[in-house]
Amino acid sequence: MSTALPVVRARWCDIGRIADLVAEALAPTALAAWLVPDTSRRLPVLAAVARIWTEHALLFGDAFLLPDGSAATVWFHRYRPIPSPHRYADRLAGAAGPDGDRFRRLGAELAARRPAEPHNNLALLAAPRGGATQALSAAQRRMDTLSLPTYAHPCAGAQEEELLRRLGYAERETFAAPDGTPVRSLWRSAPFHAGGSDRWRSRRAARRERDDRAAGWAAR
Repeated sequence: MSTALPVVRARWCDIGRIADLVAEALAPTALAAWLVPDTSRRLPVLAAVARIWTEHALLFGDAFLLPDGSAATVWFHRYRPIPSPHRYADRLAGAAGPDGDRFRRLGAELAARRPAEPHNNLALLAAPRGGATQALSAAQRRMDTLSLPTYAHPCAGAQEEELLRRLGYAERETFAAPDGTPVRSLWRSAPFHAGGSDRWRSRRAARRERDDRAAGWAAR
């Protein structure tokens, strides 16, 4: 019997697709309206900024898609500090134009609330046409093999938060985004407590080697 999980790991060629999904999922929210007030620019700006962060996740984390490409999750492996995206200030200016400062303010607020302890960070869940449960459940199972807690700050509404709670996430704190929207940060304890440390050490070493190579690429 096949044990394949119903998501596929994203490749570089999938970045544009994931960015479009993120933009479509986020566009109807109050936070997106604050980030990009001009409705005619909102979708392309959100997609351009999401592309920057999705690229970064493929260097310092993971991204997963449903096989039909209808939903995606984007993760960062934060077992140590990771750098900002390469040439982020310039790229954000090009992507967001006059709205760049709003994205910087949001990013600074989220970074200030991020847990210090090692964890995997669900940065983006994008399922504008459904499939969120399947996409997140399967990706979460993959993250669980790393034996680290996971952290999320859902920005796409109550349904995303409800799904995270069903998967075992609990509220860590509530804070206000720069536009005043309340954001709840959620935390899921690490699985495999018994006998999981050796497994994590071996996986962490392999992941660190990959991230070191990525860091060298990004610094060029």
